[in-house]
This record gives sequence, C-alpha cells and structure tokens, in this order.
Amino acid sequence: MPTLLVMHEVDDVDHWLQSNKREEFFGPLGITTQVFRDPMGSNRVGLIIEVPSVEAFEEALATDAAADAMKHDGVRPDTIVTLVEQ
Repeated sequence: MPTLLVMHEVDDVDHWLQSNKREEFFGPLGITTQVFRDPMGSNRVGLIIEVPSVEAFEEALATDAAADAMKHDGVRPDTIVTLVEQ
C-alpha cells in the first residue's frame, strides 16, 4: 500500500482533530490515517495516509463527498500538499 504525507491548513485545529469525518470518509475506502498538528500552534496539520493506490486516493478527493467532508472539517483546500513515499 502506498504511503502519503499530506499537509494542509484548517480553520480550527481542535475541531479538525476531534472530527470523525476522516474515518467516515476514508475508512470505507480502505484508507488509514495518522494525524499530526504543528506544535508551534499554527493552523497547519498533517496526515500520514496509507492508500490502496494513489489513483484511488486522488479520485476519492475529487468527489462531492470529499468536498463536503473537507468543508465540515474546515480544511483549506488550496493549502493541500501531498507527498508520495518513494
């Protein structure tokens, strides 16, 4: 399974950390996540994500369900940076 490092900003870090939307969205797709926050207190957060395939992950993020989950969690989509393990 490919491993991704995803970083982005959110409106409210505590809300994002406590939200179950990630599991609701990613879980049925066989995607697991580990979450991280910036210890300096910024609105930057990160995830280590294991995905069945990078293509499946990209397709999932292009759906309305992904947009709704990101909106609920306060994700700022224009700040998303995704790195793929080599």
